[in-house]
Amino acid sequence: MIPERAAYAEYPEHSRGRLTPEPISRTRNAYARDRDRIIHATAFRRLKEKTQVFVAHEGDHYRTRLTHSLEVAQIARSIAHALRLDTDLAETVALAHDLGHPPFGHSGEDELQARMEPWGGFDHNVQTFRVVTRLEHRYPQFEGLNLSWETVEGVVKHNGPVSHRLEEPAWKAIADYAPGWDLRLDSFASLEAQAAALADDIAYNNHDVDDGVQAGLFTLEDLAEVPLIGPVLHGVRKDWPDIDERMVRIEAVRRMIGVMVEDVLAETEARIEMAGVRSTEDVRTAGRPLVGFSHGMLADLGVLRSFLFERMYRHYRVNRTRSQARRLLGEMFELFMADPGTLPPEWSGKAGNWDEARRARAVCDYIAGMTDRYAIEEHRKLFSLDLALDL
Repeated sequence: MIPERAAYAEYPEHSRGRLTPEPISRTRNAYARDRDRIIHATAFRRLKEKTQVFVAHEGDHYRTRLTHSLEVAQIARSIAHALRLDTDLAETVALAHDLGHPPFGHSGEDELQARMEPWGGFDHNVQTFRVVTRLEHRYPQFEGLNLSWETVEGVVKHNGPVSHRLEEPAWKAIADYAPGWDLRLDSFASLEAQAAALADDIAYNNHDVDDGVQAGLFTLEDLAEVPLIGPVLHGVRKDWPDIDERMVRIEAVRRMIGVMVEDVLAETEARIEMAGVRSTEDVRTAGRPLVGFSHGMLADLGVLRSFLFERMYRHYRVNRTRSQARRLLGEMFELFMADPGTLPPEWSGKAGNWDEARRARAVCDYIAGMTDRYAIEEHRKLFSLDLALDL
C-alpha cells in the first residue's frame, strides 16, 4: 500500500513549471518527465565510462558514475517513500546529480579547476547545472532539458543554499541564470532533493568499501575494528559462519546500507517534528537541512572516511592513475587552447572565433563531457606519432 504523501512533500501538479512552458504530458507527471529527459540525455549515457574511483576500463565490476547514480536513485526513492515524499522527484535529482563530472573523477575536476583558474574555474555542481540548462541539445525549442523548477532547484541546492557562492567566478553561470527564474538560492531545497544528497553519501561510502576490497586495497579483516562496518561484519559472520568472504562482503554492504538508511529516517523524522514542519515553505525556510544523519552516525562515518582516505583514495595505485589523468587532461587543454583547430568541427568553429575566456570555457566543456575511454583515446591520437595516420 502506497502511503499518502505528506503535506511537506512536493506535488507535481503544484510545480512552478518550466522556464519554457510546454503542454502537460498525458502519460507522465512533471517530475517523471524530467527523469525521462535525464535518462535520455547524452551526458547521462556518458556516465557509464566515467570514473568513480577506478578508471572505467580497470574492471567491469567497479562502480562508474552511471552505476553510482543508479544506486543513489534507488536509495533516494526508498528514503522518499518512507518519508511520504515524492519518489519521482527524489529519483530525478539523484539521477542528475553527477552529470557535470568530468572524466577521471575528482582528479579530472582538480585539473580542470587549475586550468580554468584564470577564467572562472570549474565546479562539477555548476557544470551539472550547465548541462541540464544549456549544454544538452535534444529539443528544437529550447537549450538544455527545460526541466521543472523543483528539479533544477534540487540540482543546484541539494547540499543547501548557494547564494553565498555566487560571487565565486565558477558560479557565474548560475548567478546569470537565476534572475530570469528565481531559484531561491538563499533557501534550502525540497526534502526530496535533500534525500538525494544523503543517498549519495550512503551509496559512495558503501560501494567504496565494496570496490576497495575487490581491488585488493584492503581486506575485510582490516575493517574489523572500523566503526559501523566492523560491527556489521561481526554480525554477518555470526549469522552465517560458513559463507565465503565474497558473500560476507556483499551481505555486509547490504546491511550497512540498511543501517544508514534507518538512521536517516529516524533522524529526519525527529528533525521534521522538532521544527514543526507542515509545508514545503517550512522546509525551505527551516534554517538547516532536515534530512540528515544522527550525530552518532556522523562520528562513525568520519572514522570510516578517514580509513578509506588513507587506504583507498591515497593508495599508490590510485595516486598513479590520478597523476596520469591530470597530465593527460592538462596536455589536451593546453593544446586545444593554443590550437583550437585541433578540436572537432562542432567545437573548433566556436572556440577559434571567441575571445580567450570563452574559448577556455568551450575547451573545458568539451573535455568535461569526455568519458575516461574517449579522453585516453583522444590523447593518444593527439600526442602519439605512431597514430598520426589514423587521425
